Amino acid sequence: MAAKILIVTGDAAESLEVLYPYQRLREEGYEVHIAAPSRKKLRFVIHDFEPGFDTYTEKPGYTWPADLAFSEVDPGQYVALVIPGGRAPEYLRGDPELRKILRSFFETDKPVAQICHGPLLTASVDALRGRRVTAYPALEPDMQTAGATFQDTETVVDGTLVSARAWPDHSSWMREFLTVLRAKAPVT
Repeated sequence: MAAKILIVTGDAAESLEVLYPYQRLREEGYEVHIAAPSRKKLRFVIHDFEPGFDTYTEKPGYTWPADLAFSEVDPGQYVALVIPGGRAPEYLRGDPELRKILRSFFETDKPVAQICHGPLLTASVDALRGRRVTAYPALEPDMQTAGATFQDTETVVDGTLVSARAWPDHSSWMREFLTVLRAKAPVT
């Protein structure tokens, strides 16, 4: 039986930040499940930059079914966690079931990959204090407030926590995450 990895997300997650790790980790031989507030078809978004805009724009993205509701997740069944960005982390950080899941992964020092706005979730359970991270650059003050040392670079590895700024950093992010996974939770 393949080792299982959990992706936690919701509506308005960045399409690429969900689907790239989903496919890449499956290609590596892991079983990957997507959990959300409820079992439903999730609606992702695409963030990009347009001339004349001071920030990114948002367009409708792909849809994908959630395998599990957060309330159905047994963190003990998973060897690692992936936290995509987009707008989803903004509203998910208050979900009590998700907060239990997040705490469990950090309390057991399992590998966690977070990208873009995903660190808003780990910050919400005080899991970044004293750690080095990267995130979408506009989140630097949020990361500092959470007690983390922010580094504006493609990927930062701090123990079992692997973070990246955004989808253009996918290759570096997954390469580093797979290095951690292969050491801590190899495919069985």
